Amino acid sequence: MADSKPSIIRVAVPSPLRRTFDYLIPENLLATPPQRGCRVAVPFGKREVVGLVIECPDSTDFAVEKLKPISAVIDQQPLLPESLFKLFIWAANYYQHPIGDALFSTLPVLLRSGSELPEIQIANWRATTLGKGLGPDSLKRSPRQKVLMDELLQQPLISEEQLLETHSRAALKQLREKDLIELVLQKPQPVALDNLLREQPLQLHQSQQKAMDAIEIHGFKSWLLDGVTGSGKTEIYLQSIEKVLRYGRQTLVLIPEISLTPQTEKRFRDRFNVPLVTLHSGLTDKARLEAWARAKSGDAQIILGTRSAIFTPLKDPGLIILDEEHDQSYKQQEGFRYSARDLAVIRAKQENIPIILGSATPSLESLNNCDKQRYQHLVLDTRAGNASPPSWNIVDLKTETLECGIASSTLAAIRAAISQKQQVLVFLNRRGFAPTLLCHQCGWVAECRSCDARLTVHRGRGRLICHHCNYQQRTVHQCPSCQSRELIAAGEGTERSEAWLQDCFPETPVLRVDRDSTRNKGAMQKVFDTANSGEPCILVGTQMLAKGHHFANITLVVVLDADSGLFSADFRSHERMGQLLVQVAGRSGRGSTAGKVILQTHQPEHPLLQLLISQGYSQYAKLLLDQRQLTQLPPFNQMAIIRAESNNPNQAEMFLRAARGLAEAIAPPSPKLGYIGPLPALMEKRAGRFRFLLQLSGQRRGDLQQLLSTLCPQLERLPEARKVRWSIDVDPQEL
Repeated sequence: MADSKPSIIRVAVPSPLRRTFDYLIPENLLATPPQRGCRVAVPFGKREVVGLVIECPDSTDFAVEKLKPISAVIDQQPLLPESLFKLFIWAANYYQHPIGDALFSTLPVLLRSGSELPEIQIANWRATTLGKGLGPDSLKRSPRQKVLMDELLQQPLISEEQLLETHSRAALKQLREKDLIELVLQKPQPVALDNLLREQPLQLHQSQQKAMDAIEIHGFKSWLLDGVTGSGKTEIYLQSIEKVLRYGRQTLVLIPEISLTPQTEKRFRDRFNVPLVTLHSGLTDKARLEAWARAKSGDAQIILGTRSAIFTPLKDPGLIILDEEHDQSYKQQEGFRYSARDLAVIRAKQENIPIILGSATPSLESLNNCDKQRYQHLVLDTRAGNASPPSWNIVDLKTETLECGIASSTLAAIRAAISQKQQVLVFLNRRGFAPTLLCHQCGWVAECRSCDARLTVHRGRGRLICHHCNYQQRTVHQCPSCQSRELIAAGEGTERSEAWLQDCFPETPVLRVDRDSTRNKGAMQKVFDTANSGEPCILVGTQMLAKGHHFANITLVVVLDADSGLFSADFRSHERMGQLLVQVAGRSGRGSTAGKVILQTHQPEHPLLQLLISQGYSQYAKLLLDQRQLTQLPPFNQMAIIRAESNNPNQAEMFLRAARGLAEAIAPPSPKLGYIGPLPALMEKRAGRFRFLLQLSGQRRGDLQQLLSTLCPQLERLPEARKVRWSIDVDPQEL
């Protein structure tokens, strides 16, 4: 070496420890030392792990002779661009999460284990010499294979991605086994600008055009696209993406649920003739890595994904779109508790690109950002085409006869819609057959042995299931307390509503859409196919149906229980209730026939329901913002929660008492910083563990961050910390 100063490298490893680790660069690697953002193999305890290089410092706080050398350099070039790497570091620090665990939890699984990035090659298919010689009567007994073969005979080369849009993988495999077609791998080629579109953009209505004219695609700016359901927000997204594509840049589109992927992907593929990849937890590890690599290389020009896709590297970032920005699915609720919505705005600022946040029911945080002129507010107040907003009708359950949770007048409205060849959506945010199994004789209730919750009856599966910890047992037919066989499935769930409606309408398809019914591959597509056929049908489902789906033929939406969000202890419950009701109501009347919404409630005169129905979500949100400001709750105050859980409730509570003592020693209670707790969580016992929380609130984000940064290392050293599982939740969405 030219001088005697040792070469030190600082590495983050996947570990619950809130620190990085220093290593030495051995002499044989000094010629090409790893750069910031590269992966290295390092000894860690008794094993070897993959780490990420954070920096190459000039000095270390440890004795150099005690530092271990790194074992190998995995990447010659940084895995992540510098702007994204800065976002990773910022997010780990802001959300007070161990840096190594945060960094690695956002990478594809195969990269965490040291796999190399795959070479980007596009799979294309072409007819072989044997295939080109087929006679016109060949493959007559295999019509699907014949249609596919005819298409391949008309063009010299077709991408697999394009073929799978209209043909099955099985048909490709069968033709290949017959040696009629062959696979050709090629490096991706850029799409010509005059060939970007497969179909022409739609004509914009006046408010769409006004929003489109306002959106600039150069430089950072945040736009809140606040459009009533059916107002054409997706068309704004598509035309904005087209502008970005013509400059050779990429677009990252985030959606809240995997179930929205097929519909959204189809809309984008129908419009654009460019490579598109999807990223979500339903992919195999290999498929996820390939999609990630295509985004990083710039081959994929549109990247569509759920929450974690916010960490996907882009070669030429041009635009970020976050659809249904109000949805709480964008907040990770375990482990690294980041908000993809908030990180999307920060990333757009770092990349100096625009971001569009879209919703028919914007979050109070985003509306407040518009008031403070951090975001520009774009309003779409009319539905696209000739569609008119649905009419609302309240059914007072106190005056009605109920059967399986459906009022007699509601059933009559469903029957009228079906008789007119229309489609109906019945919304109930409780899956299963019934929420409770109880004994008619002694009052015994089937409860989860691990949670403060009752077991839900799932009759189709013959199981009693806890929807909080997934504990399951077979359905019992005899009371374990008094041995009576008079057991009652009390209350309504989507499974019971589906069964009863199918009995009422035996000639009409009744499709259930919840987490249970859509587990199998293709189940959601079956729902879309049935709804898009235009034939009469009834969809019964949970909030999965309320999120962004476009069902043009639904004219009646029925909300079986509008009261569930009125009396929750969570201060966000009224906001979420309003969003959910407006979103599910918005599935109605998106076509040429006017829509109707029926709300079943025991509280028909409740002022919040009356305000929502009579004046709409905008005025409803303004009232909630006024209430939040009066009570100094987010977004007018900053909040963090320290959570602790243990098999022993005393240990969790004692840890948080000690945490509060440390926090108050750092920053005594004042008008600027306040503490509440420790308190039991809303569901104290879950999965066999008792959960407590300590709430911290501050007027300024910086004060709260400074407190947490000082407090975290002290919490790790507490003797009580070894007896509990604890975490910090910054900007919590749930109590």
